[in-house]
Formats: sequence, C-alpha cells, structure tokens
Amino acid sequence: MISTALIGELATLSIMAFALGMDAFSVGLGMGMIPLRLRQIAKIGAVIGLFHMGMPLAGMLIGRFLSEHFGTIATMVGGGLLLLLGLQMGLSSLSSSDKPFVTPLGFGLLLFSLSVSLDSFSVGLSLGIYGARVIVSIILFGVFSMMLTWAGLMMGRKFQHYIGSYSELLGGCILFGFGLKLLII
Repeated sequence: MISTALIGELATLSIMAFALGMDAFSVGLGMGMIPLRLRQIAKIGAVIGLFHMGMPLAGMLIGRFLSEHFGTIATMVGGGLLLLLGLQMGLSSLSSSDKPFVTPLGFGLLLFSLSVSLDSFSVGLSLGIYGARVIVSIILFGVFSMMLTWAGLMMGRKFQHYIGSYSELLGGCILFGFGLKLLII
C-alpha cells in the first residue's frame, strides 16, 4: 500500500516538475514561431526533457556544498542565454534573409536546452539537501518539461501561421522577455 508520505512527495515533486516545465513551455512558445517540422519539434522536446533530467541530477549529486554559490548563478546564466537567443532571433527577423539566425538544431538546440534547464540545476541542489527520491524526481522533471515543451512549440507553430513574417520577431521578444524576467526576479 502506498503511504501518505509517498503520495505527498509525489505531489510536491509533480508540482515542482510542472513549474520547471513551464519555463520550457514559455520558451518553446517563443521558439515555435520559427518554422519547424514535427520531427524537429519531437527532437527538441526530447532533448529538453533529457536536459531537465540531467541538470537536476547533477544538482542533486553536488548537493548542499555548492547550493549557495551556484543557485543564483545558474539562473543568471540561463537568463543571459535567453536574452542572447531572443536578441539574435529578433535581429534575424529584421534582416532580409528568410533563414532564422538561431535555430534549435545542433549547437543551437544544445544552447536552447541548456538555457531552459539551468534553473532545474538549482532545484536539484535544493532537492539534494532534502534527500528527495532521485529517480522519481528526474523522471518527473524530464517528462513534464518534454510534454510542456511540445505544447509550447506546437502552440507557437500554430500562432506563427496567423502572424506570418512577424512571428520570428514576436518569438525573439518572448525569449528576450523571459530571459529578462529570470535576471530581474
């Protein structure tokens, strides 16, 4: 029989996973403004899900010792990366070239995934202090962020059809604004 404490921990971890996944949803919404194929969307969601598993796992393993030093730095680096991605995307939309400057492919996908998963490193540090269930935590973080990334990318893709050529500029503004939010708050 499942204990009340286990149910409470699963509920808490699910809420945390949803909250962390909302970052990926928001950024996916902005990045979805770039024309993407469904195969690319599937790959992006899977890679972000993997990053959202790896970053908190690394945080949990490092644990208490580094939590005070790197919690804020990880958020600032993630915010800075999103600012750069948003700025590059916005500038690209103003150029005469049809190809976006930043694409979530190759190195761009790794940079994109890292930027949205750095905050989960901080959460992993905190969870490491409290001794949360590692496997359950990282699976929940990965699944929630992957699903929410897909939802954001698909919504952005759909919205891109309605606003046409301004979609990349809007996507860049969303990424830039989200990066600014991470740096300010």
